[in-house]
This record gives sequence, C-alpha cells and structure tokens, in this order.
Amino acid sequence: MNVLKFGGTSVANAQNINLVLDIVTEASKKEKLVVVVSAFSGVTDLLVLAAAKASTKDKEYQAIVGQIESKHKEAISQLIPLSEQSELIDTINSNINHLKTLLDGCYLLGELSNRTSDTILSFGELLSSQIIAKALQQKIKSASYKDSREVIKTNNHFGKAVVNFEITNQLIANYFKNNDSNATVMPGFIATSSDGNTTTLGRGGSDYTAAIIAAALDTTQLEIWTDVNGMFTANPKIVKQAQPIETISYQEAMELSHFGAKVLYPPTIQPVLKKNIPILIKNTFEPEAAGTLITANVNKSENPIKGISHIDKIALLTLEGSGMIGVSGSSKRLFEVLSQESINVIFITQASSEHSICIGILNVDADKAQVAIDKAFELEIAQNKIDPCIVEKNLCIVALVGENMKNHQGLSGKMFSTLGKNNVNIRAIAQGASERNISVVINERDVKKALNTLHERFFEDNTKQLNLFVMGVGNVGEKFMDQIHQQKKFLKDNLKINLRVIAISNSRKMLFDEDGISLKDWKDLLEQGEIANKEAFIAKVKELNLRNSIFVDITANEVIANTYDQYLKENVAVVTCNKIACSSAYENYSNLKQLSRKYNAPFLFETNVGAGLPIIDTLKHLIASGDKINKIHAVLSGSLNFIFNNFSDTYNFHDVVKEAGVQGFTEPDPKIDLSGVDVARKILILIRESGYHMEIEDIQNNSFLPAECMNTTNNEDFFKSLLTHASHFENLLAEAKQKNSRLKFVASFENGKASVGLQFIPSDSPFYNLEGKDNIVQFYTDRYVDQPLLIKGAGAGAAVTASGIFADVIRIGNV
Repeated sequence: MNVLKFGGTSVANAQNINLVLDIVTEASKKEKLVVVVSAFSGVTDLLVLAAAKASTKDKEYQAIVGQIESKHKEAISQLIPLSEQSELIDTINSNINHLKTLLDGCYLLGELSNRTSDTILSFGELLSSQIIAKALQQKIKSASYKDSREVIKTNNHFGKAVVNFEITNQLIANYFKNNDSNATVMPGFIATSSDGNTTTLGRGGSDYTAAIIAAALDTTQLEIWTDVNGMFTANPKIVKQAQPIETISYQEAMELSHFGAKVLYPPTIQPVLKKNIPILIKNTFEPEAAGTLITANVNKSENPIKGISHIDKIALLTLEGSGMIGVSGSSKRLFEVLSQESINVIFITQASSEHSICIGILNVDADKAQVAIDKAFELEIAQNKIDPCIVEKNLCIVALVGENMKNHQGLSGKMFSTLGKNNVNIRAIAQGASERNISVVINERDVKKALNTLHERFFEDNTKQLNLFVMGVGNVGEKFMDQIHQQKKFLKDNLKINLRVIAISNSRKMLFDEDGISLKDWKDLLEQGEIANKEAFIAKVKELNLRNSIFVDITANEVIANTYDQYLKENVAVVTCNKIACSSAYENYSNLKQLSRKYNAPFLFETNVGAGLPIIDTLKHLIASGDKINKIHAVLSGSLNFIFNNFSDTYNFHDVVKEAGVQGFTEPDPKIDLSGVDVARKILILIRESGYHMEIEDIQNNSFLPAECMNTTNNEDFFKSLLTHASHFENLLAEAKQKNSRLKFVASFENGKASVGLQFIPSDSPFYNLEGKDNIVQFYTDRYVDQPLLIKGAGAGAAVTASGIFADVIRIGNV
C-alpha cells in the first residue's frame, strides 16, 4: 500500500484536479492507495477571513461563504457528470449550511473560540475531499471516501492538536484491514478529540495526516505531491539557480523544512522516520520529474551542504548584564517566561562569558515577549544588574544544512567570508554540536542577496554572477554592451563568471530587468524604458540589493561622478572611465577609496588613464611591492597624439580635430582635450595613485590654444575659432619642422611638481615615434632609475576604452 498526499495548489481547480486523478488512477494499477488531500488553494485563507469578519460583527463573512460555495460547485460542474451530481451537491449544501450556522453564531456572539475556529477551518478539507472522491469514482469504480476524523484522535489543544498514536494507529489499521477499495480519499489536516470535537493538526497538517496514516499502515512509501520538483538547494522563487535535491536524509529534510522549506511540513517526518518509510516529494504538474527521495540511506556526495534555507520575519531578543555572569537559573527563568506566553524559540545563542543570551522568535511575538521578560527580571533591571530586554525586528535566519558538514573543515569560514564580501552583516550565529546546521541571523532586506551569494558559493561550481548597472550607453557604452554579448558564453564556460546587465541608462531613458536585459535588442528595449532619473536609478539599485553588484559609469558627467559614494556605501562596486571623481578634490578622492575598503566594494578606474592600457594597475603593483615613484613623463592623450600626428601642411588643424571627434577619440566637448584639462586630470590621478597629495590647481597647464579659442562656450564657436587662428597652429607646425622635432602634448611630474603642455620632441626621444592615437608612460622609480618602466599602446577610441572597462569588471569577478 502507498499513501499519496496532494496539496492545495494540486487541487486548486478542476483542471489541476484532473491531473491528480490521472496520477492516482495510474498508481492504483500497481498497488492500493490512500489519497490525502488539502483544501482547494486559497479556501483555508477564506475561512480564516470569514471567521475573523464574523467575530468582529462584519457581515462581509456572508459574501466570503458565497465565494467558497461557488468555488466548490464550479469544480463539481466541471468534474462530475450531471447525472451523478445530485447526492454530492446535497452533501456540499449541508456542509455550507453548517458553516453558515457557525459563522452566524460567531457574528451574534462577537467572538471566536479556538474550538469553533477548528470546526470552521475543517470545512476546507471536508469539501475538497468529498468532491475529489466522487470525481475519482468516475475513473476507479471501487474508490471510496473516509473521513479522517473517524480514525485520527487527538487531545483538545485546538489549532495544533496532539495525536494519540496508540488509539489512532489501531483505528487506522482496523479500518483498512477490511477495506477493499483500490483508492481511499481522505481529508488532511483534521481530526477529532477524545470527546468528539473537531480539531486541526496545524497549518500544513495535511502532510502530517498522510504521514500518520503511512506509519500506521507501514506502507512502502509516502508521496507528497506539490507544485515544485521536490526539495531544492534553496528557495527557487528567490534563487533562480536552485536545483532539486535528488536524495536527502530524514534529519537533513527536518532541518530544511524547519528552516522554511515550504514543500514539507516539519512534523511530517517524525511518524515515518520511526518506521523507516521513504518520503518521495513529487510535482503534480511535472509527474515525470524525479523529485526528492527522503530516506535513511543517502549516498554521501562531494558537497557536504544539502541545502540553504531561511526563516523570515524574525526578531532577536537579547538579555544581558553583569548580573547574569555565574548566576545559575537565568536561562531557565527566561525560557519559562516564554513558555508561559506560548512563544516558540527558533534560535538560541549565548556568549561563553554568560553575559548575554540571544534568542530568535517570530516578529509577531516580539512585543509580548519583551514585556514578559522585563516583568520577570524587573528586580534585576531596577538594580542595574541586567539591562532591559533589547528587541531587534525585521531579521531573518539563514541556515546551511548538511549531514556531512561535520566531516569538512572551513565551512563556517566560507559562509562568513562569502556573506562578508557582499556586506551582509551577521547579527548572531548558532551551530549545534552535530554540525548539521550553521545558522546566522541577518537583516531581512539582505536575505535575497545572502541566499544567492551562498548558493553561488556552495552549489554553482564556483560560478560567480556579476550584476551590472550601466550608466551611459553612447559611443563607448555601445561597444561595451557588444563586448559583453560577444564574450558572455566564453566567460561563463572558461572563467566561471556569469555576467548579467540588470540596468542601462542614457540621458533620456533607463531600463531595469532583474532577470537580465536581453543583449540582442537592448537598444529597442531601452527606448521603451522609463524616463531617466539618477535618483530613481540609485534607489532601484538599492532596492534590488543584488549580490556582486557593479555600477558602471561610461559618462563624462560630473553629476554622475558625485554619486559614487552612494553606491560604495551599499556594497556596490564602481567601475568608471569618468575621470571627474578621481581628479576632484583630494578629500573626495580619498573618501571614495576609504569607502571602497570599508564596504568591501571595489572602486576601479583603469580607463581614467590610457583607455585600455594597464597603466594604473601596473602602478598599483609597483606601490604594493614597496617601490616608490619619483618621476613620471607621459603622453596621456590619445586624441591629442592623433591630432598632432595627422596635422600637416595639407591637412589643417581644424579638420584634424573634426576627424578626431568623428572617430570618437575626443570628448564630446573637444576643448576638454585641447585645453589640456583632460591630460591634467590624468597625470593628477597617476600622482595620487603614486601616493602623493596633489590638487588639480597645483598642476601647471601650459595651454597652446589662443585665448579666444579657450573662451568659447560651445562647439560651433570653438571650431570657428580654430579656423580664425589657423596661422597660430601652422606656426607651431613650422617651428617643429625647423627644430627637426614633433609636436607632443606631454605631462610631467618630478620633485613634487607637475605640468602639462605642448612640447617639441627631438628625434632621440622615445616620444618622437609615437604613432596614431598611442599613449606612452615612463615611470622612474627607486628600482627603475636609469631605464624607466615604459607602458605604450593605444590610448583612445571607443573599442579600447570599452575593453578597459570590461577588464575592470572581469577583475572584480576574479576577486
């Protein structure tokens, strides 16, 4: 014999019930079955609501009863042939009338007792089971119905009654010994007390009913049919990458179900555990899926962690004070108080100094517990021996569960470091001596990040998911998006990095998609997005609170640069090609670096200098290894180098600058490049990264532009001024030829002083043959004295800048 239990979603409507009937019919061909069913989905909640309305003199309960009646009669019309409906409808009407009478009584009295509540709630299972039994008889003629209240006996603890197994087991055995039916349908959740009152086994009690029957009959297996493919490594609604668990031990299943794995009601396991009856959790909507088998004999896997679970809406209560140290009985008094108030303790931890005890309870019990504890310890509190009870609400317990955890070292360390890297603060820790469970209390807003981060660490083959929020998808940004699209599969397969673009924004529109924006048609999707707003963008990033979040700034916007601190404080990494932040006031630059360290959020800006060239990264390695930068000479503007390399007698200065803009080598405002401001910012960043304190005003800027060019206020006037002063630029070119030199815009730092400006570079200089848009940097250090460390390569262009940004993103993924 086998017991099959079907939950509320499995019997939500006629369509779902037909799936159940097919499963039962097929299974009945192999062996006799007991089929335990829950109330139709949502009906128990409606009954709770109706009872609450009636007891508070709200006549809306009558309409709710009407909804319940309609829901069940609609199912009858779709499941049962018209000629077979009459008797069943009479039974349903009788039940509905009984329900109405009970609710009318609650309305008249203005109260709802626990005993009456149990009777009211029982109608959900009674109605569903009678309808399903009749529908099953259309397929299995010998199918029968048995009211669980006749065979499951409990005490009078209404709401969560305690089963009398001695009587119950005997009644179940006697009934089925004489039952020849191939399939017997029974309502879950309900029972009767010894004096004949209807009781309930607690929410989720239909699982428990099935387990009680399975144990009493010593069946071959207990099957729990639900709406997911078994127990998962984490909640699949929160962790998209969660995987079904193929096999799991009774103890592991109990731990996971206690910590919020909703597919199994925790007490279910106890009756079948004693009889060593396997539990198979299956999906009604995917019956071909393997599901999860819960058994005593589980093959040991390489991964000692079986699952990650959580309980939300938790409050942490702390009782502390010197008056507890060495005083016996403090813990006893605390737990007695909670017991008297019927408050369940979910989590316990105590400092070895005995100075404090922390307990985790449900949020709804927190205020009641605080009052009771303070009253129980009022004398010690008055004498300042113990502090008043401290309550912290809106917390969550996250637990790693696994039978083999005790045989593996370092799991706690991996758990804590993984959470720490994502700035998830741990409020309390508990681990039993069995080492089957490591539990931590965290802020409720961090639960999604914590579960995904831990699942990634322990179950996803060390694949790291990076969630990108990209601001600026213009010239460089478009190349960046294309590179991600091109390399996405390679990164996942070879570097175990899974890149997802969660948000994109330009100056007009912004778009968010928590599951990742399609990179094939992101331009079209962005046009359909909402109006761009940087405050709303930041707020959404904070609200999502995703693990491994990276804000990517591909703008030259000062307003955006001023928001970096808000991201870093939320443990969101910042990758930027925008030079404004790092060349702003030294105090701001230093603050961003400190925030990066404090909140463990990388702040990378390699592309601030040299586009894709590894200039800043190389500099960091020099400093980290103990070297000291004494002098820097560099050509740091690829755009200026392109301009002066192409400026000639046949190609005038104005046209060359125009062409540089067309090819994306200059800033949108070319005067930023030609004025030397851009180069000054770059050398300033290198100086600061070398360990020196300097402001932008300290850098001497020897501009080669005439004053009229510098004083223009828009691009059109600027280009006109270049034509007006064409002779000035031609004279510079002529002087360079006369000196057998080339024009290069050079940045220098030496003896604590820095300058930028146009120079005539002789033929014996390494700068002389610098072609195209190349950059070159010479670092003179304590170790590189006579021959400087030289870095050279393309220093401008959308593609190379995008690749530099991409490299910074990958660098974060490899941390």
